[in-house]
Amino acid sequence: MVAAAPLIDVEHLNVRFGRQHVLRDITLSVPRGQTLAIIGESGCGKTVLLKTIIGLIPPTSGRIVFDGRPLADLPEREISDLRTRFGFVFQNAALFDSLTVSENILFPLKQHDRGQPAEHERAMVGLLTEVGLPKTVLSKRPAELSGGMRKRVGLARALIMRPEVVLYDEPTTGLDPIMTDVINELMIRTRERYEVTSVIVTHDMTTARKVADRVVMLYPLGRLASDESQILYDGPPEGLDKSKDRRVTQFVRGEAGDRMTELSEQGEE
Repeated sequence: MVAAAPLIDVEHLNVRFGRQHVLRDITLSVPRGQTLAIIGESGCGKTVLLKTIIGLIPPTSGRIVFDGRPLADLPEREISDLRTRFGFVFQNAALFDSLTVSENILFPLKQHDRGQPAEHERAMVGLLTEVGLPKTVLSKRPAELSGGMRKRVGLARALIMRPEVVLYDEPTTGLDPIMTDVINELMIRTRERYEVTSVIVTHDMTTARKVADRVVMLYPLGRLASDESQILYDGPPEGLDKSKDRRVTQFVRGEAGDRMTELSEQGEE
């Protein structure tokens, strides 16, 4: 039996901003239906990788292939159409402050002129129920909602177009443990109900262990030798604690380790 082609292929990806090299020779494939968590400390390029996958940041070299089509070969109009196959859940929900919850959720449908208003309303109410919010929030504005409620509205907006891929950027940041678990459960339900492929950027090891099928850990280039891979770990969540790379185990256990010495040396410079 021939294995299915990956839905997302990242091939020898490099991203620079001026002199700052953020991603170096990243190669990975994401099969259809997989839930991949990308972990690593701040500054290692996790969110840059996420935005490059969706075409918001162009590679300096290398390429992104989605469903067999290299993004660099597509005209902007086709890339725009392709993005409708993605749902993006931003770190702080990124809701429009001037719009109501209803207007925020429906924004992608109206922007892409999909379906009829009656269909929009039914889809919106259904999604609101799925993310555990009452219909009374529809007339509210984001400032009137708690952090957890805004995250769930952001998830509903990401799902309104029925995407094939959902990208999550720090979906549980700033939430208490109970609301973090609510978001984790919603990500699992979303995967099961819609059979989506998911890529989750997170610092939260509880999220990575509970939700992901596979974990990739990136490391900041400034602390790597020129011949070292930026990917320190690529495997199942249960293998993280067994990694022979001390940098991996220190990160997943939340241990400062050698970082205290490094920070002290930086302070002396």
